[in-house]
Amino acid sequence: MRPEDWSRISPLLDELLDLPDEVRRLRLLELRSESPGLADQVERLIALDEDRPGFLAEPVMEGVLSAYQPGQDLGPYRLVRVLGEGGMGQVWEAVRADGLYERRVALKLLRPGYADHGLRSRFTRERLILARLAHAHIARLLDAGVSADGQPYLALEYIHGEAITAYAQRLKLSVSERLRLFLQVCEAVSHAHANLVVHRDLKPNNILVTPAGDVRLLDFGIAKLLDRGERDETEITRVGARAFTLHYAAPEQIRGEPVTTMTDVYSLGVVLYELLTGHQPYRLQRKTDAEWEEAILTCEPVRPSLVVGRPHAGGSGAVEVPDRRLARALAGDLDNIVLRALRKAPEQRYPSVDALAQDIRRHIEGRPVLARPQSLGYRLRKYLQRHAAGVSVMLGVVLLLSLGLLGMRWQYERVLVEAARAQAMQDFVVGLFEHGGVAGQDRTVDVRLLLDAGVRRAETELDDQPGPRAELLGLIARLRNGLGDYREALQALDRQQSALRALGEQAPPGLLLESLLQRGRALRALGAPQSCIEVMRDRLAMVERDTLIAPLHSAEYYSQLGRCHRQLGQAEDARRLFERALTLRRGANAGVDEAESLTDLASLDADAARVDPAIAGFRQALDRLRAATGERHPLAVNIWRSLGSLYRERGDVAMAEGAFRQALDTSLTLFGAQHPSTIEVQRLLGALFVDLGRLDEGERLVGEAHARLRERFGDRHPDIAATHNSLGIIAYERGRLDEAQRELARAVAIWRQTAGAGRLPGALYNLGMVQHAAGDHEAAIASLDEALRLRVQQYGAGHALVGNTRRLIGEVRAALGQEAAALEELRAAVDILRRDYGPDHPQTGQAELSLARQLWRTRSASQAIALTQSVERRFQPEDGERRKLLWWARALRAEALCRSGQHAQGRLALEDVLADMSGEWPQGALRRSVEHLHGICLPIGLTQRLPGA
Repeated sequence: MRPEDWSRISPLLDELLDLPDEVRRLRLLELRSESPGLADQVERLIALDEDRPGFLAEPVMEGVLSAYQPGQDLGPYRLVRVLGEGGMGQVWEAVRADGLYERRVALKLLRPGYADHGLRSRFTRERLILARLAHAHIARLLDAGVSADGQPYLALEYIHGEAITAYAQRLKLSVSERLRLFLQVCEAVSHAHANLVVHRDLKPNNILVTPAGDVRLLDFGIAKLLDRGERDETEITRVGARAFTLHYAAPEQIRGEPVTTMTDVYSLGVVLYELLTGHQPYRLQRKTDAEWEEAILTCEPVRPSLVVGRPHAGGSGAVEVPDRRLARALAGDLDNIVLRALRKAPEQRYPSVDALAQDIRRHIEGRPVLARPQSLGYRLRKYLQRHAAGVSVMLGVVLLLSLGLLGMRWQYERVLVEAARAQAMQDFVVGLFEHGGVAGQDRTVDVRLLLDAGVRRAETELDDQPGPRAELLGLIARLRNGLGDYREALQALDRQQSALRALGEQAPPGLLLESLLQRGRALRALGAPQSCIEVMRDRLAMVERDTLIAPLHSAEYYSQLGRCHRQLGQAEDARRLFERALTLRRGANAGVDEAESLTDLASLDADAARVDPAIAGFRQALDRLRAATGERHPLAVNIWRSLGSLYRERGDVAMAEGAFRQALDTSLTLFGAQHPSTIEVQRLLGALFVDLGRLDEGERLVGEAHARLRERFGDRHPDIAATHNSLGIIAYERGRLDEAQRELARAVAIWRQTAGAGRLPGALYNLGMVQHAAGDHEAAIASLDEALRLRVQQYGAGHALVGNTRRLIGEVRAALGQEAAALEELRAAVDILRRDYGPDHPQTGQAELSLARQLWRTRSASQAIALTQSVERRFQPEDGERRKLLWWARALRAEALCRSGQHAQGRLALEDVLADMSGEWPQGALRRSVEHLHGICLPIGLTQRLPGA
């Protein structure tokens, strides 16, 4: 509510409250015809006064008297115009006012007078929630803070776009185009649900579409912030506005019941209804709030195909498509999809947003949808619609083949044999799962017990049937690999070999190849890629010969062999094999397999630390996977995990955390907590928490991952080396330098002995960093020189990882008193990082600060000051890495004051840095470094070295 609104509302309230109910209703109708928005506000206030007698006698919101104005400065931002507002919140377009950089943002504020302690705490929680939501279709959180007058704010990505319904109407999009647009919305909401965030206020105005056709979802968490259903906030929500928008609310929201992800499914159903028809789901006469509530709770929505073409009073206009054609397009599948999303009972809706999106994809692709009974006639009709041309051709082929049937009796006999074999296999597997190998237990049998029982029965009951025995043991090996039981998979494959030898030349070629692929997969997962290559390459000639007959089998072979070469660091061999597999899969239109090949190729870019091309490659793979089957697929775990690592490398920690959480959610859903994929994501998320100063969380996650991996793989597996590496960094951050050196030395030793060539330089770098912090500079130089040599070999002399290594070498040289050598290394590091990572990467800023510090030591103060100021101008405290950089820059300026004899000023400046760090960074190596500077900033005893810096 704006001040000028209140000047109009106040006399209207005085007039209306004195009128009889019926006369008041007529006066409100008259007012609505003149000013619908004003009438809505007046009606809400009157309803509030009826519910809470005396409400209108309370003081009008302080915000009316102290409202924000365009041009007003708030923190580093200048307000431009109001973009939207609710009962307690406002969103303003704003620009940076401090001149550091030019950027428009959407600045989210609490109304003045509502920023009490409780709401400030909730605003802080809101910021943390938004920071987790890193997705291409969600407006990003850019900054957060508190203004000089105590007003908290959130700065979000400014989206130039229009509501999804208005966009579709303006461009006159077809039904299929609207559905594809809606699928982008589903991806965003699904990502939020994976991060345990329920939107609760999904509506077209919160779903903007950019001119390029990209969806952006807005206002995550605001419903939680302003939820009037929370009893302890009754007096805070004083304007009476709902936290949700009534027209898009689910029945459970109206009833005040707990909301779930299926609440968002309902709201998405309303949005989809309006997007397809231009209408809202219910026919209402007066359209009052009470009538809306009754409709949402008790009325069934009108089928979308029946409502199209009628005049629309909701504001978005009727869809300009001929009525009968649009009705035909909506009738059937789309009617049922929309109406299932709009069911009153949450458990009768789609179980997830992913399930809704999958059904829409099925409709687009002409496949049967789940939102209607799956009758045989319906399924057959959908098949014929999809494959009309193919069915015609097939009928002709069947006719021709039938003419030669009498001359092919031997084939018939072979079919009988194969059918008998298949039936025996089917009976065996059914019996296995019926009896489970465990009698008399009234509980769910662990799948591993079933697989063990399967091996025993294969060796006894199928002893005289080598074909079924080989197939069953191959199936068990494949399932064991899927469970991460790689040693057990190899044992099953060894048993299978005896059955395959018994078959001799009768062994099916496909079964032989599948056995080989599963063996290669297990060997690679156990850290034995060389053995994988040796086993698989004997079949290369056979695979190449049969490529035309079985292209997808050949593609799988090339992929598995390529992954073994990749694990050995043989990137060119791997790329050649991956590209061959991709070509075959594209030719066969194999969507999921194509996404797998795109993932393999993106992994090579990631290995080479080509961050941006790798991210683009993984995003392409993810898009292909979504189009083929959706994100609830094992491959999505690999893609999201890899994206998280790349975002972390790029310094985008919010995106990294969002990607890791998406990977963890998918892996837990598909595999469970004990699977190696889940454990690896857990380790990576823990390592990211360490980067962010959340040491307790990080140490817990990494420690749990380490224990689980040791239990599964023993002490010498490459993944165990990764957890030793992470544990070493945690010990370093906590100041336990001896422990850190032991952990990192273990990681180095394991990666030297296993297939860890690509990861060894990173462990050597970390070991050198810890040795430097411990004062063992000569040992640090030895470790870092080896890391540098390996990184130059792997990436080339101009790569950012080489630059970062040279930066640390320069710092160690400075500690050894080798000033000229230190300056040479640091200047080279800055040049490399500026070229490869660009000026805005945190590691570039870190190298510049290291160079500035050395320049101060060599009395080149003007250059040092210029470098430090440049870093402070370019970097904003949007996340942990950048905040660390700015704290360190301020600490170095304070150190310079100390060195120039201004000890009191230097110590005060360092105390300010420590105070700023205390809330977010109460421990860790950086804090110890700043504390060390503070301790030595004295007239006597000022040293020239900062351990661990």
